[in-house]
Amino acid sequence: MDALLLARLQFAATTVYHFFFVPLTLGLSIMVAVMETLYVRTGDETYKRMTKFWGKLFLINFAMGVVTGIVQEFQFGMNWSEYSRFVGDIFGAPLAIEALLAFFLESTFLGVWIFGWDRLSKGLHAAVMWIVAFGSNLSAFWILVANSFMQEPVGYVLRNGRAEMTDFFALILNGHVWVQFPHVFFSALCTAAFFVIGISAYHLHKKSADGEVWKRSFKIATLFGAVGIVFVLLGGHTQAQHMVRAQPMKMAAAEALWESADPADLSLVSIIDEKERREIWGLRIPGLLSFLAYNRFSGEVKGINDIQKEYEQKYGAGDYVPPVALSFWTFRIMVGAGTLMFLIILYLLVAVLRKRYTFHPLLLKGLVWSIALPYIANSVGWIFTEVARQPWVVFGVMRIEDAVSTAVSSGEVLFTLIGFSLLYGALMVADVYLLRKFAVAGTTPATRQA
Repeated sequence: MDALLLARLQFAATTVYHFFFVPLTLGLSIMVAVMETLYVRTGDETYKRMTKFWGKLFLINFAMGVVTGIVQEFQFGMNWSEYSRFVGDIFGAPLAIEALLAFFLESTFLGVWIFGWDRLSKGLHAAVMWIVAFGSNLSAFWILVANSFMQEPVGYVLRNGRAEMTDFFALILNGHVWVQFPHVFFSALCTAAFFVIGISAYHLHKKSADGEVWKRSFKIATLFGAVGIVFVLLGGHTQAQHMVRAQPMKMAAAEALWESADPADLSLVSIIDEKERREIWGLRIPGLLSFLAYNRFSGEVKGINDIQKEYEQKYGAGDYVPPVALSFWTFRIMVGAGTLMFLIILYLLVAVLRKRYTFHPLLLKGLVWSIALPYIANSVGWIFTEVARQPWVVFGVMRIEDAVSTAVSSGEVLFTLIGFSLLYGALMVADVYLLRKFAVAGTTPATRQA
């Protein structure tokens, strides 16, 4: 394997692993802040125990996210030095703001929150957690500003073989940011909701002590999940419509749509022949893709083959078709997981509104396993976002083969890939062990601390 493929595998592995922790950090920080606010407003010690219990799990997850995120940034200067040289003037600005403002904000105030119990007033201590939640999500915003430039470059000029920033505010107002960030934000709420629902369901099934904690946590998480999943679906729809305009090849790959169609059918399943660039067999819903793209059952959606011809005329000779099968199935896994989450939350919401917390044991066990659903959706969604942009690292501006470092050998990349994989595997085992240990222990340790 050459250095380019190994560098891509390494960055994919570290990105998916890092993004495994990020959504839970974003969503759970807000949920913990809400719980502590309820404690401040009511004086009910149950909310304090909830805050400390879920706050402890938040801290474990936060630490793992920090460790994995640092490695990613090193790769920009090592494996992808040509990319950094080319877009560093633009890409570096939001990343610097993220590190120097947002990350320092959340990490500093997180320390204040950890050591501030019984030292700060209740209201001030809760406010600190809200600052942590704000900083966490602000950090995600700046990362997505940087990523959105890769998806839809704006506010730059090509000069002396480099992309140089001409309009900082164009980066912030980039249309891609404002369809991507809400989708990530509400996905994070869903991730935290299913995490809390699953662990609460475990304790409800075991009839653990402090049952009021698990009932209230279950209720709050269900309400969070209801808000999150509705806006995830609406945001995903908006994002798809934006994709049709800004990255038509990505949408065509997501649907394995080889030829332009009006109206365009939505594919449920498809047997794809990428070599011949055709669909062998597919099960499609007539006109639904046009509806998703234009909110009506008519309207042309461009196919892969036509877009390939357009790109050859615009960018020169080359293959501009991303891995179609991988794009097609990751998109369906993401949508399928999201649909299942919606159905689960809908059922739980009805039960919670009726104040019913007694469920069949099999359902409670199933809810524990449902914790995996948002993680699956988040991971394959991110894979689709990056893979379906190929062959571009910066869409329409820089190809992936031009971004890899020329000074790093395939052997060096392979060595670090193996090293990171082993290290991350060990960290994953440690993280799952710690989360499981404290999740199963329940609120007993937190009660003693209080």
